[in-house]
Amino acid sequence: MNPTRFAVAGLLSAIVTLCLLLLMNLLINNQFDLPDESTAIKVAAIHIPNISVEKRIEDVKPIKPQLQEAPPPEIPAPAFDAPQLSPESFAINAPIVNDKTATRPGTLALGEGEYLPIVKVPPEYPTTALSRGIEGYCTVIYTVTETGTTRDARPIPGECVTKDGQQTSVFDRVSVRAASKFKYKPKVVDGKPIEVNGVRNRFTFEMKQQ
Repeated sequence: MNPTRFAVAGLLSAIVTLCLLLLMNLLINNQFDLPDESTAIKVAAIHIPNISVEKRIEDVKPIKPQLQEAPPPEIPAPAFDAPQLSPESFAINAPIVNDKTATRPGTLALGEGEYLPIVKVPPEYPTTALSRGIEGYCTVIYTVTETGTTRDARPIPGECVTKDGQQTSVFDRVSVRAASKFKYKPKVVDGKPIEVNGVRNRFTFEMKQQ
């Protein structure tokens, strides 16, 4: 190691240390003057008055609205012509009686053994026919069973026409429905009820004349 460099470095460090000590001494021994009171700014004292806050909570009930009941609206009665069924609508064409059966010993002629209508329900006038003012008639053919009910009711082609003679199917459904509700006293032969085929009934549809 070079002794010269070592000596120079030690000298420089001693000088720096001495300078720092002098600087610190100057800072400690420095006297600072107090500020002049005339230049000080006085701030006025702030007094906050005592304010009391009163809490008022009012319990206000809502006013119930008064509901006025409105009268129900008047519904006008529907205006339409009520159907008028003539007595011909309940006419029944009696079947042909077999002469051999009628003259057989032990049997009766027309009377006790023949079928007789007990309940006949009139048909409803079709709404379509009412709205269009259609009148006419419809003939239905069916079978009277052994128990007095009817089955296989169907309109006869060509015998369901309007009042003007034109063929129509507007009366077919209501006529078949009414014929299906008929009740009969069944026909009795040799003490046994039998079916009667080909029984006809004509329903006449006429609107009420005003």
